[in-house]
Amino acid sequence: MNDLLPFLPGQLNQVFEGIPYFMPEICLSILFVVVLVTDLLFGKNSAWICKIIACGGLLLIVFKDLEQFKLLLAGPHFFFSQMLLLHVNSAIFKLIIDVLSIVLLLYFDWDDSLASHKKGLSDLYSISIAAVFGMHLMAMSVNLLSIYLSVEMVSIASYLMVAYRAENGVSSEAGLKYVLFGAASSAIMLYGISLLYGFGGSLNLFGGNLLPGLMQVNPIGVSFALILFLAGIGFKLSFVPMHFWVPDIYQGAPAPISAFLSTVTKIAAFSLLINFLTPFIFFPKFSSVFDFRLFISVVGIVTMIAGNFAATLQNNIKRMLAYSSIGHTGFALMALVNFNVDKQGITAITFYLLAYSLANLGAWMLASYFANTSQAEEISDLKGLGFKYPLAGVAFVVILISLTGIPVTAGFYGKFVVFSSVYTVYQADHNTWLLLLMITGAVTTVVSLFYYIKIPLNLFLRKTDRTVGFMSSNPFLLVTIAIISLLIVGLGLFPDYLIK
Repeated sequence: MNDLLPFLPGQLNQVFEGIPYFMPEICLSILFVVVLVTDLLFGKNSAWICKIIACGGLLLIVFKDLEQFKLLLAGPHFFFSQMLLLHVNSAIFKLIIDVLSIVLLLYFDWDDSLASHKKGLSDLYSISIAAVFGMHLMAMSVNLLSIYLSVEMVSIASYLMVAYRAENGVSSEAGLKYVLFGAASSAIMLYGISLLYGFGGSLNLFGGNLLPGLMQVNPIGVSFALILFLAGIGFKLSFVPMHFWVPDIYQGAPAPISAFLSTVTKIAAFSLLINFLTPFIFFPKFSSVFDFRLFISVVGIVTMIAGNFAATLQNNIKRMLAYSSIGHTGFALMALVNFNVDKQGITAITFYLLAYSLANLGAWMLASYFANTSQAEEISDLKGLGFKYPLAGVAFVVILISLTGIPVTAGFYGKFVVFSSVYTVYQADHNTWLLLLMITGAVTTVVSLFYYIKIPLNLFLRKTDRTVGFMSSNPFLLVTIAIISLLIVGLGLFPDYLIK
C-alpha cells in the first residue's frame, strides 16, 4: 500500500483533468439515480413521473453533448489514463444516441403490449438510462478493458429490457435466449482480449506495446484473437454469423425494445468498432498480419445476402424488420472499408446510420400502431388497413421507401454516399472486394424492394372483409410517426444541412 502512495496525486490529477470531458456521463449517472429513487418513492404510479424526468434529463444531456464540441476545438483528448478518447466522431455518435433515446423513451408506453405490463414501466426507464450510459462509454472506449466493461454494461441492460414482460411466455423465452447467446459471445470476446493482451502485453489501443507486440507474434495466432474479439462486437452489430439471435429476440421482445436494440445499440456498436479499427488500420504494415479490409468486405457481403434474402421469406412484421436490420448492418459495413483513406467513409456511415435509425424507428412504431389498433402481427393482417388508417399507411410507405433507398428520402442519400465513398477508393486501387461489395449492395437493395413492397401491397391493393375489432391508439404515436416521415423526406431533399 505504501508503495502506491507516491502515485496517488498524479492519478487524482488525471481524474480531475478528465471530468470536463466526462460531464454528459456524470449527468447520466445522476439521472439514473434520480429516476431510480423516484420509482422507489412513488411505486407503481411513478411511471409517468419517471418518464418526464428521464426524457427531460436526456434533453439536458443533449445540450451537454453539444458543449463538448467546444472542448474538441483543440483536438481529440485522451482521459482517465487513456481509457477513453473524446473526438468529433464519438461526440456526434453520442449526440445521435441521446436524441434517438428521447424518442424511444417517449415511445415505451405508446405500445399497448408494453404499457399493459402490470408492474409498470418505471424500472424500464432507469434501465434505459443505464444502457445509454454504457453506449456513451462504448463510443469513447479505446482500451480493451473499458471496451469490455462498456459492452457488458449495455448487454446486461439489454437482457433486462428484452425480458421485461416476464409474465409473457414469448418475452421470457426471448430474454433467456438473449442472455445465453450474449453470455457466450461475451466469453468469446473476453478470450480474444486475453489473447491480445498476452501477445501484446498491453490493453491500450493507442499507446503502449500492444500493436508493436502483435507484429512480433505469429499472424495466425493474432488473426485468431482478433476474430474472437470481433465476434463479440459482431453480436451487438448482428452481422453474420453472429446474427442468429436477432429474429427470435426481436419477435419476442416488445416492439419498443426491439427498436431500441436495432437503432441506438447498433450505433454505439459501430462507434466502438471504429475506435477499435483505427489504430490497427493506421499502424504501418499491420495489414500483413491481419487484413481488416478483407474481413469487413467478406462479412459485409455475406451479411447483406443473408439478411435480405431471409427477409423475403418472412410474413411476420417483426421478423421481417429483424432480417432487414441484419441486411442494413452489412450495407453499413461497406462504409468502414475505406475510412482510413479520408473522412468520407466516416461521414457516409454516420449519415447512413442516422437515416436508417430514423426509418427503422418509424417502422417499429408503425408495427406498434397497427398492433394497437387492429392486432396486426403478420403482413397479411394489414390487408385494407391503408384506407382505414390513411395517414399511418402513407407514412409506412414513405418509411419503407427510405429503408429501400429510393430517391427523395434520407435512405436514398445515405446509400448514395456509401456507394460514392466505396467507389472513390475502388477507382484508386481497383480492389476486387470493393467491386463485389458494390455489386452485392446494389443487388440486395433490389431484393429488399420485394419484401418491403409486400406491406404497401397489403395496405392499399388488397381488400379485407374485416369490419370489427378495431381500436384506438395513442395519438402521440401517430404524430411522432408523421414527424419522422417528414424528417426522412426533408433529409433526403436537403442532406447538405448535415453533410457539408
